[in-house]
Amino acid sequence: MSRPLKHVLFIIGGVVGLLLLVALVAPLVVDLDCYKPRLEAAASNALGMDVRIGGRLGMGFFPGFHLTVEDVRILGEQGVALASVKRASLWIELIPLLRREFRLRRIELTQPTLSIERDPGGRFNVERLKRAVALLGALDGASVSLSGGALRYADRRSGEGIEATGLELQVSRMRLTEEKGPGLLKGLSLQAELACGRVRTKDLFVSDLKVSVAGRKGVFELRPVTMSLFGGQVAGGIHADLSGPVPLCQIRCSLPHFRIEEFFKTLSPEKAAEGVMDFSGSLSMQGRTASQMVQTAAGEVSLRGENLILEGNDLDRRLSRFESSQSFNLVDVGAVFFAGPLGLAVTKGYNFASLFRGSGGSSRIRALVSDWRVERGVANAQDVALATTKNRIALQGGLDFVNGRFADVTVAVIDARGCASVRQAIHGSFGKPVVEKPRVITSLAGPVLKLYRQTRGLFPAGPCEVFYSGSVAPPRSE
Repeated sequence: MSRPLKHVLFIIGGVVGLLLLVALVAPLVVDLDCYKPRLEAAASNALGMDVRIGGRLGMGFFPGFHLTVEDVRILGEQGVALASVKRASLWIELIPLLRREFRLRRIELTQPTLSIERDPGGRFNVERLKRAVALLGALDGASVSLSGGALRYADRRSGEGIEATGLELQVSRMRLTEEKGPGLLKGLSLQAELACGRVRTKDLFVSDLKVSVAGRKGVFELRPVTMSLFGGQVAGGIHADLSGPVPLCQIRCSLPHFRIEEFFKTLSPEKAAEGVMDFSGSLSMQGRTASQMVQTAAGEVSLRGENLILEGNDLDRRLSRFESSQSFNLVDVGAVFFAGPLGLAVTKGYNFASLFRGSGGSSRIRALVSDWRVERGVANAQDVALATTKNRIALQGGLDFVNGRFADVTVAVIDARGCASVRQAIHGSFGKPVVEKPRVITSLAGPVLKLYRQTRGLFPAGPCEVFYSGSVAPPRSE
């Protein structure tokens, strides 16, 4: 090796060694906390909200240049923290920084929390954070990790809310072709894994939520999506196309072998039923708002079960005594047709009093079918019926999710020919439904029914308007 080349290598090695020494010593001798006020002011100006740093600042060069900030809070009105993070580590690209461009290579957040609130006037406490959208360009090409996170939302106008805890997120290959504006998601590409330990609302509890996300230029596949709900395991997927002028969403999910008693716990602490049911659904929708999505919803929803037990009610006994008591509510029994994830919006406004309080005894529901076709946000009954040991009960009508109303829903006791012997209608809003009195069409008990059963093989049955002709077969006793 020539002497000049040795000198060059010696100089390069010395420079590298000096840089390594500076990288190791600088964090020990530089008091970074004196820069806290300047950093708080810069962050507050960028986000449009007050940012406070309660912990220490740190700096490192391996692996890569990074800053660490502890106990960061973003304050809203009256100094209330709407977001916080116990520890944030930012890996910063050095070369763009020399050009006065701030770009992140990696960001790690430990125990972040976000509390979103909507006041009675409809205003959100995070509206001023819209300015932060302009900063998302700094994440182009970066990876993001989040651990131990929490998200809370409270709507002071409706009383609804949601809390998600145990949030874990890993995002890689994030690419942004547009840095700001309403079309941000149209140019987003990424790979991500999301997990959430618990999600709780006033009516619902979900655990072990896991989602895999693959997105390319605004088209996202969320598959698989899994979670525990009502004692069963949800499996499904979501296809979301945000690349066009109107967002399009397709959802498929199944919830096999969920416990009906777990569903009814969302309506009453009293045990109303027990058994295993299967739910499946496939929906497509499009629109720029949630309201537009509901208005365009189309697809199919199905609920099925066998050998269910209805506690506190002997349906066959109560139906046999119906004409003398006139106290039985068919609509209460119809609650089981709405069991499952989509039923919460329908059932929460009506307490199904007699179903929960009952009159003693129990009923065996040997078969239940609840199939619905959804068109333009209205679910229309296709095959909705159940069979006990001695009776069949069926439902007709629709559920208008666009306007939140029962659309000509009628529950009826059905004879062997599918004709209604007793009808009861429910209409009005889901929140304040109106249940009409039962209307007797033919006798349920007594000599007339006995004579009919004895002679139905000798004389042809009279004409009737068929109410139900679905897949649930009549009991053998009919």
